[in-house]
Amino acid sequence: MGILKGKKGIVMGVANSRSIAWGIARKLAEQGADLCFTYQGESLLKRIEPLAQSINSNFILECDVLNNHSIKNTFDNIKNKWESLDFVLHSIAFSDKNELKGKYIDSTRENFSKTMLISCFSFTEVAKEAYPLMNNGGSMVTLTYDGSQRAVPNYNVMGVAKAALESSVRYLAADLGEYGIRVNSLSAGVMKTLAMAGISGGKNMMKWSEKNSLMKRNITLDEIGNSGLYLLSDLSSGVTGETHYVDCGYNKVGVPKEI
Repeated sequence: MGILKGKKGIVMGVANSRSIAWGIARKLAEQGADLCFTYQGESLLKRIEPLAQSINSNFILECDVLNNHSIKNTFDNIKNKWESLDFVLHSIAFSDKNELKGKYIDSTRENFSKTMLISCFSFTEVAKEAYPLMNNGGSMVTLTYDGSQRAVPNYNVMGVAKAALESSVRYLAADLGEYGIRVNSLSAGVMKTLAMAGISGGKNMMKWSEKNSLMKRNITLDEIGNSGLYLLSDLSSGVTGETHYVDCGYNKVGVPKEI
């Protein structure tokens, strides 16, 4: 039957078949979940439609998180179609790629504000609209990265935004726990994604991680998908306010054995 049979959820931020959000969505669908996908812009719609169709989903909504009315409209549409919601997967982040290189100190005010709004505060706004639909409790998960905790070359303002996002998770978990709603973040290791392609030196990051992680390899999309399934299902019913690492142990490395 599947552990998510009869459950309904929204997946925000799928870019292509290599997206972490897609790896998780695929596992959710395999376990019986009904999924709604969101997109921004026609180019992303063309990528998402065939993916959604491959798992028998035809519920696709446009959502621009820079526009609060667009977020509200998205959840109004979900309420009209489904009436309730069981889980939320938020995989939305953006920063000017020209500022994801060089030094953080050179970040501009304009890009800092936009990066924080899209990559951090959008999750809070989404949670605010989603939780009234989660009448029977549920789970919310957002995606982060270890650059929130440690200085990573060329991650710059995105690392600051992810740190704020992880803090938001803790405060949202405190706000929503009384409603039976859990809020967590999933910190994935490096792998080939559209987001990684936007980071200068991304290939070197992957080689370094593969060589120095505790398991001497990088993660797979299936592994991230399974962890997302765990956090969004009742398998993690007692877990909230956490950052769950899926990176073959890379975040536990202090000094590599060989330098």
